[in-house]
Amino acid sequence: GRMWAYTVGFTVLPHVGGFLGWFLNRKEIPAWYEKLKKPSWCPSRRVFPVAWTMLYTGMGYASYLVWNDLGGCSSKAIVPMGLYGAQLALNWAWPPLFFGAHNLNMVMGLPCLLWGALG
Repeated sequence: GRMWAYTVGFTVLPHVGGFLGWFLNRKEIPAWYEKLKKPSWCPSRRVFPVAWTMLYTGMGYASYLVWNDLGGCSSKAIVPMGLYGAQLALNWAWPPLFFGAHNLNMVMGLPCLLWGALG
């Protein structure tokens, strides 16, 4: 029934922004990112789609579990789901800032904002 649809919806949601970020910046990855000076231990760029797919899937499913445990669209879910939404928006902001705008200063500030959203 409906719970299956909610499970899939919550699990897929984080991938929407991740896919859009990749799609909009896909030309910048080989053109700009590959030319950056990176440390020797920097993983191959092929690792990132796999890692982010696992992370976004886990985040999405965990958000469903929290939402479901707190009774769906109830007042108890507003704060945790709001913090999750803010954290997700900051995650989605990373590719346009990094690959699109090449704004390394803003990208370095995002972990601080993410930490604040998690706290």
